[in-house]
Amino acid sequence: MTAPLRLACIDSEAAPLFHLSGPDGSRRGYEPAVGELIAAELGRRLEWVYLPWAEMIPAVRRGEADAVLCGQGITPDRSALVDFTRPYAVFHESVLVRRGDAVNGPEDLRGRRVAAIAGSTNMALARTFTGALPVSFGGGSDDVFAEMLAALRAGEVDAVVDDDVVFVPLGEDPDFTLAFTVRTGNRWALGVAKDRPDTLAALDGALGRVTADGRLAGAWAEWLPALEYPFGGAGAPR
Repeated sequence: MTAPLRLACIDSEAAPLFHLSGPDGSRRGYEPAVGELIAAELGRRLEWVYLPWAEMIPAVRRGEADAVLCGQGITPDRSALVDFTRPYAVFHESVLVRRGDAVNGPEDLRGRRVAAIAGSTNMALARTFTGALPVSFGGGSDDVFAEMLAALRAGEVDAVVDDDVVFVPLGEDPDFTLAFTVRTGNRWALGVAKDRPDTLAALDGALGRVTADGRLAGAWAEWLPALEYPFGGAGAPR
């Protein structure tokens, strides 16, 4: 019997990337759709391995999952730990503040507390804002995104930096407003243990095929219609 494809992710609410898993373990959102496309292309059953953010890459390196498919921007630090497939998404980074706060650009964050996930591309960006006071939120949390939003709502921080996609559902939220976006073009991909080149090749090949024939573009159009599809070509949303 063919082994299931085990993909590591956190189990939290970060629509439209992903929703909390259902009682039967099923998942909905763009990243789950990508995982399903890859698994189907490989003829394997998909199995999610739920872990805190900081434990995903270590678990993959220990062989407890085949890959991470969960908000992994390709960075030098991560690339030293795992090998990455081609990207399944390209996102920019945005800054969220409380509605009514006068923040229109990085210069307005001087002296303000800016939250981001520790060790993330978002924290790296926050540290470039001159005079801002970066506040790290630990990757050991089961729902670090919700914790950052709660801190912003309570006034414990003054801004949150994250990828633009996770802020899409907050456009009508009465408590928050999107201050500005930095077009960083972060490439997201699946991370695979360095001692598993065959797994990397299989996942990369499957992702390449579902990108080339438009299936990936279809998933993007379903879940991320407000964002520009980054790969163009056949099947790209119009």
